Amino acid sequence: MSSSERFRALHWVVVLASAACLAALVAMRLVLTPDPDGYGTHEQLGLLPCSAPRWFGIPCPGCGVTTSVTWFVQGAPLRSLSVQPLGFSLALAGSLALPLALFATVRGVDLGERLVQVPWRRLALPALAFIALCWLYKILALA
Repeated sequence: MSSSERFRALHWVVVLASAACLAALVAMRLVLTPDPDGYGTHEQLGLLPCSAPRWFGIPCPGCGVTTSVTWFVQGAPLRSLSVQPLGFSLALAGSLALPLALFATVRGVDLGERLVQVPWRRLALPALAFIALCWLYKILALA
C-alpha cells in the first residue's frame, strides 16, 4: 500500500471517528439527564461514583465532564462551560468534527495526510496545561 493510499484510508478513519463522536453526543442527549450538582451523571450509565473526592478530598480531573457534555447536548452550553470547561470543549469539538470532516472531504482535503503533519509533541504540553486548568477550575468550583 502506497503512502497516498494509507493517507486516504486514514482520511476515512477520521471521518468515521467524527461520525462516532456525533453519534455519542446524540445518544447522550437521548439517554442522560445532567446532574444538577455538576457531577455524577456518569452513574446513569451504570458506572460507580468517583472515589477521588472520598480518598483525596478533591475531585478527579474528569469530574463533571459527563455532566458538562450532557448539559451541552441538552442545549445549555453556558451551563456546560460553567460545570466543567473540559467537557464543554470536548462536546464542542465532537459536535464540529463531522461537519468539518465532511467539508474537508468535499473540498478534496486529505485528512489522513494532514493528521500526520500535526506537531503532536508540541501540542501535548499545552493540552495537558489546559486539562490541569480545567481541573483546578473544578476543584475551586466545588470548594
